[in-house]
Amino acid sequence: MTQFYFSVQRSVDMVFSLVSFFIFISVSPSYGYDPLDPHGNITIKWDLLQSNPDTSDVRVSIFNFQLYRHIERPGWQLGWEWQGDEAIMSMLGAEATEQGNCSRFKGGENLPHCCEKKPMIIDLLPEASFNMKTSNCCKGGVLSSMVQDPSNYAAIFVMKIGAVNSSDQFKMPGNFSFGVSGYTCGQPVRVPPSRYSSDSGRRWTQALGTWNITCMYSQFMASSSPKCCVSLSAFYNTTIVPCPKCSCSCHASKCVKFGETPPVLQEMRDSNQQLSTLIRCSSHMCPIRIHWHIKQSYKQYWRVKVTLNNRNILKNYSQWNLEAVHPNLKNLTQVFSFNYEPLNPYGHINDSGMFWGIRYYNDMLQEGVNGYVQTEMLMRKGEDFPSFRQGWGFPTRVLFNGDECVMPLPDQYPTLPNTGGNGPIFSLSLIVLSLLVLTIVSF
Repeated sequence: MTQFYFSVQRSVDMVFSLVSFFIFISVSPSYGYDPLDPHGNITIKWDLLQSNPDTSDVRVSIFNFQLYRHIERPGWQLGWEWQGDEAIMSMLGAEATEQGNCSRFKGGENLPHCCEKKPMIIDLLPEASFNMKTSNCCKGGVLSSMVQDPSNYAAIFVMKIGAVNSSDQFKMPGNFSFGVSGYTCGQPVRVPPSRYSSDSGRRWTQALGTWNITCMYSQFMASSSPKCCVSLSAFYNTTIVPCPKCSCSCHASKCVKFGETPPVLQEMRDSNQQLSTLIRCSSHMCPIRIHWHIKQSYKQYWRVKVTLNNRNILKNYSQWNLEAVHPNLKNLTQVFSFNYEPLNPYGHINDSGMFWGIRYYNDMLQEGVNGYVQTEMLMRKGEDFPSFRQGWGFPTRVLFNGDECVMPLPDQYPTLPNTGGNGPIFSLSLIVLSLLVLTIVSF
């Protein structure tokens, strides 16, 4: 009865998840709510520090308030639209990609830094000159996640804004964009002004006005197909359950067979541009494959081995991370060669966690012969651990860099010897069928 209960409970949980998923995508396909990180977002804070008749001083701060989703190269590209004829006169900590037409400012001592109606701002590179830098700038647009590296989750730049018609009062721009695939930004919302400390915290000043812009991520908007898949195996079954066929794509035109070398022209690329995807040919056609193997079972513990394979020929994944949902993660005792942090987004359900590489050891997931990283973890068999039947040794969800991975169907999970593919439910069907046959024979 215990196994039957857990089987039914697991089925109910899966049905509920599927129903919630379809309701979510049918109601709001662009809103990026993540149940593992319900409060995660990119927040852009716009502080008006000083406003004169001719110019205004503005400080812009970008915060990555996401637990595990980070911004990698080529980095963020912040854009907006001015309401009037404003121009960026000067800038520190970032730069505009285009200066634009500044003829309306001709005759001045210096031309503005950017006169575009819709400027596009990018972060400076680390090797930028010292007189162009500000605090928390110059990381090439890279923002770490809150859990993985909380010291590098923010970027700051300052600018001086001017206009031809200087009598106009400062107007907050609109139509913000973040420039990273999958992110959508809302309109500016005025909030209480930011406060700044000086003189070792003995004096506080505040901005003249502060606005917040919130940007949310949606995997459906970032990519029309998944980016990773999961395969499964266990010590008690010789069958290896592969990634579902065509998990990420069914087109083999952009893949390279093993032993072949891609053309040199395909490997030439600009590190500041978004990389195209060129992967090794496979049945699943995913850039990332994650393999979950139940390695061994002890009296009080059980061991799992997790391997991540990079099949993307044109990309190395720096600061990668892996998220998993498993009911026994609350009994996780030890993780080898990976960092681990429980996510616990709701405070009382500790069934999700985040794994990432150790700095300078395996935090770079490379492509090629050495294009894999792996770990082993030891979990205690708690009182509520039901055994390995019905696939309870495998995770219910797996994410790579915050994107959902394709899982095999539950009825394909490796089963214990001498058990049917559907466990107790299959056995119950046999009992009902046997009783029906006996009833017919008796008549």
